[in-house]
Amino acid sequence: MLSESICQAVLARALRGGGAFAEIFFEDTRVFDMTLRSGKIERAAVSRPRGAGIRIYDDLRSIYVYTCDVTPDGLLRAAARAAAAVTESRGTGRDITLHAQAHDDIHPVRTSVFDVPAQRRADMLRAADAAARAVSPRITQVTCGLLAREQRVLIANSDGLYTGDTRTYTRLTCSAIASDGAENQTGADNPGALMGFELFEERVDPEASGRKAARTAVTMLDAPYANAGEMPVVIAGGFGGVIFHEACGHSLEATSVEPGMSEFSGKLGTQIAAPCVTAIDDGTMPFEWGSENIDDEGTPTTRLVLIENGVLKNYMIDRLNGLKMGMAPTGSGRREGYAYAPTSRMRNTFIAAGSDDEEEMIRTMGDGLYAAQMGGGSVNPATGEFNFSVREGYLVRDGRIVSPVRGASLIGKGSEILMRIDRVGREMTMGQGMCGSRSGSVPTNVGQPTIRVSRLTVGGK
Repeated sequence: MLSESICQAVLARALRGGGAFAEIFFEDTRVFDMTLRSGKIERAAVSRPRGAGIRIYDDLRSIYVYTCDVTPDGLLRAAARAAAAVTESRGTGRDITLHAQAHDDIHPVRTSVFDVPAQRRADMLRAADAAARAVSPRITQVTCGLLAREQRVLIANSDGLYTGDTRTYTRLTCSAIASDGAENQTGADNPGALMGFELFEERVDPEASGRKAARTAVTMLDAPYANAGEMPVVIAGGFGGVIFHEACGHSLEATSVEPGMSEFSGKLGTQIAAPCVTAIDDGTMPFEWGSENIDDEGTPTTRLVLIENGVLKNYMIDRLNGLKMGMAPTGSGRREGYAYAPTSRMRNTFIAAGSDDEEEMIRTMGDGLYAAQMGGGSVNPATGEFNFSVREGYLVRDGRIVSPVRGASLIGKGSEILMRIDRVGREMTMGQGMCGSRSGSVPTNVGQPTIRVSRLTVGGK
């Protein structure tokens, strides 16, 4: 890691020609990736991204330079390159004194994946593979993977901050393909947490993940195509929260709010959702996939109520956008690594548990769709318009689930779906994903209880 004296010298060099603020983000990361396909280990690789990014505020403009040369001379050269782009002159720089700040680690790791014998790692993937194949003879291909990432970061800035954090991510990926000789269908399950290899002792059963992926694929292989139209939709918990994440969450990030590119800009304190909806972005949840002790600007992470009983309460704010908006940062400044400048990003974002019965939601919905698992999609943060595929869906007739259906998609607008939620279930669950945005790809949890939307456009055949 970088010493305080080196950081002080680099920050002073960055501000020598002016600028209001300077920051160093140093990263030293180990990544392990193992893939088993068709019963054979196809890949087992270790990589080590290591470098630093230097950021300067030129008034309210950000200048960012990064380098993999983290020697003192390399860092000073990077600082000089950033300083050369400064247009706001504030004299000839200033002395900088750093003060070390420690933070409690609420995600202690017991067993690093890197310390686990290779045979044990491979056996865990083979167990998931065997369980998936045992579901049905129509499972034609299974791919399982183990991903581990240990990221050590140090953050220092011209306000005197000198701090760091270690984040350890472990994730299992299972994908299964079912085929009848004419068509294929895919199922997947990709659980993870901010934990070491103890993930597979405390939270994740590899065999259960393999079976879940395979059962989804087989179920959808026999399903008829969904019919299109506007109808009530019940969306299951866990990864169903991807709709709130994409259709609403991105529109509540300061990255979109500050320039007025969000449908929720300027709406703090107004009703934007049904009264049964409370939504939270929480980076303080122990061991959760999207949690941190501090964000990538060194700000302690927070639990942030975004929407309370339908009323918009907060935005997710990073340091620079907070300056532009006249608002304090919320511990939401995140980045993929040293090659990216930070911006406001989600962490563990979910609709909070309500009080409604899940069976009653379906029993009283009439004809509609039950979305058991969501797939990918797209959204326009400026308008909130979205389109998401349903990975596993079921036709509901007169309040009863009658058959699986495939090819369904959910189409709508974030502000409309929030107002049309009329039931929120009692148990919130989360799913793990990687969210891509301006500052790269970061781990995020999406979650919700089972919810019902009174009217939603379903795309189908």
